[in-house]
Amino acid sequence: MSDSSPLPPARLHPEAELARDALSTPLLSRAARLARWAGPDTRVDAGGGLVDEQLPAAAEALGLSGEDGAACASEAWRVAVDTGLVEIVDEDEGTVAAGADLALLTGGSPQDVLGVWLGALETVLADASVPDLDGLTDAVQDGEIDFSSLDWDPEAEAAFLDGVLGNLYLMTVNGDGPGHAPVPLPALAASVLVPSDMAEPTNDVLQQVSDAMMRLDEQFRMLEPVGLVAYQPVDEALMADAEDGADEPSSAPVDDTDVSRYGMVRLTPLGLYGMRARLLEAGFEAPAVGDLADKGADALLDGTAAFPPAAAHAETEQWLARREPLAAARELLAAARGSDAGAPLRRLRCQQALSLVGASAEPALREVLDDAELGGLARVWLTEHGAADVPAPSEAMVFWLTIDTLAAQLAAEGNSEELRALVQGLAQQHSGFFAAVWRVDHPATADVLEAMGRLHPDKRIAKEARKAAFKARSQHGG
Repeated sequence: MSDSSPLPPARLHPEAELARDALSTPLLSRAARLARWAGPDTRVDAGGGLVDEQLPAAAEALGLSGEDGAACASEAWRVAVDTGLVEIVDEDEGTVAAGADLALLTGGSPQDVLGVWLGALETVLADASVPDLDGLTDAVQDGEIDFSSLDWDPEAEAAFLDGVLGNLYLMTVNGDGPGHAPVPLPALAASVLVPSDMAEPTNDVLQQVSDAMMRLDEQFRMLEPVGLVAYQPVDEALMADAEDGADEPSSAPVDDTDVSRYGMVRLTPLGLYGMRARLLEAGFEAPAVGDLADKGADALLDGTAAFPPAAAHAETEQWLARREPLAAARELLAAARGSDAGAPLRRLRCQQALSLVGASAEPALREVLDDAELGGLARVWLTEHGAADVPAPSEAMVFWLTIDTLAAQLAAEGNSEELRALVQGLAQQHSGFFAAVWRVDHPATADVLEAMGRLHPDKRIAKEARKAAFKARSQHGG
């Protein structure tokens, strides 16, 4: 993931709702319970962890027992210390007291609660990057860990997990539905490890993907209790097969039933919030739906240009909710004018935005009927809304609007199948289309005709389009 261009916008839940989610996560709620449980007799070791003698009582306070209960209590305690829910009062004595941030969980704002949760998330992410180091004792040299002897690079481990979570974030914000479908673990691991230009993964790469899946299975099991992800673990039977040397997970037949057995993961709404906060902290441009609601129409149309359709729709709805409909329509139309390269896509976004305004926008559309750039758009809108006395467009206006629409689609989608179908339909419906359209006085005429030449499957028609593009360039001196 490059930090040079903005990511698609995240569709975040309200902060009050996210704060409630954070308080109900198993890990943070346990950390808070232990912070309230701790008293004058609670003792910690030099690293701030509960001494072994205290773990059974801490586990009991959480309603847990046994080795698993002690492990959960130890982890929850570490989170309580790291997030300021507990303070070490005297390091020499190993005594503790409730931390200042504990009161934030009950009396603070949603942002305060989410701030504490983000601290808990960082603790768990750091732990998740550490493998089960059976040989740790042997690797200690002069009081320091010799990582080279462990075949483990802590920075590389953290970077790999960050890369996986970054791709999961990207898959989530690129999704166009209200909910986010879980991602199969093999696909997520492959998104980081398989080079984009590799047509068929090699056996070595497939083995790397398989090994990464086993690692990620452990990591996502750790990340679920803090509320970052919802995770369906890898089927235990498959794990046993892999350990016995049977077929690796990545080589199994791929169908919906099988894929789910290899682990399925998705970011929770809270996880989406947390990942966006981490990306912003790391210097990425990670917008959220609603960022443009208080800006002008020009910022809205330019800003939503590259958004997925559902995100653009949601952003526009929030923008319109703050404005009087007719005034909003006029502002949108004024911002849609222009002959620059981004103008066709601005007009397409304007048209989509006006469809949300409703009939009250009609006077604004009638005002631009004679406008060279907006007249065609206005006629389409008025006709679609059943308005009376809509003047018929001239042939020149029809062709201009056609070029403008195709230029917008090219900018929005590139050479998509939808655009290919549109190009074929246009060439079929209008005999002599290319003989007339090259004369259209639109800055994108030649580029659109060249694209039509690339996209049309009929070689004869494609050649006509390229010839028309050449004439258009000659006419405009390009």
